[in-house]
Amino acid sequence: MLGDDAELTAAVCAAQSGDETAFRTVYRAVHPRLLGYVRTLVGEADAEDVASEAWLQIARDLDRFSGDADRFRGWAARIARNRALDHIRMRGRRPAIGGDETELTGRAAESDTAGEAIEALATDSTLSLIARLPQDQAEAVVLRVVVGLDAKTAAETLGKRAGAVRTAAHRGLKRLAELIGNDPESAGGLDALPPQREPRSRAVTSATVTHTRARTQKDM
Repeated sequence: MLGDDAELTAAVCAAQSGDETAFRTVYRAVHPRLLGYVRTLVGEADAEDVASEAWLQIARDLDRFSGDADRFRGWAARIARNRALDHIRMRGRRPAIGGDETELTGRAAESDTAGEAIEALATDSTLSLIARLPQDQAEAVVLRVVVGLDAKTAAETLGKRAGAVRTAAHRGLKRLAELIGNDPESAGGLDALPPQREPRSRAVTSATVTHTRARTQKDM
């Protein structure tokens, strides 16, 4: 298990036992990328509110979670996705993602490598480009590259097969590479995000809940 993952797993276990400091550690480690995922679903204006609702549920249901850092990211993403879809249904509108795929094809890009798209995903301007992808591609890209889920966990989050998620992520990254090649604001010197993660053998850690405390986002 990677160092950061081991630390997150330990923090989740401690938070399940009522450690407020550990819960804040979990929040700070997971929230930025989870917020990026929510933003692609509901848009910038509503993202913070929906993410807050998701964290309230995460805090409330943390007792029921069992697993390591990878599983926690996937579990949190599923909760965030459900809250986002509830929000969309309540507002009676379509998800923020899912543009017309035809507008993304046939463009001459300076480079069509997925690697350059991954490097550019750290910026808000490039996250806005994701909103122009078809919904399946947008969610696959964000879950795999931004949230950092492997294909299996991303597939569980979306209720799809891992192969379908890999294909959607690959196609989405290719589309983004074309867009980024024509968008100077997104193609500059940017911080790289980790490449798509593949499943690996790991021991799943479970924690027994000894006691829980009420948590609110203001404590994070």
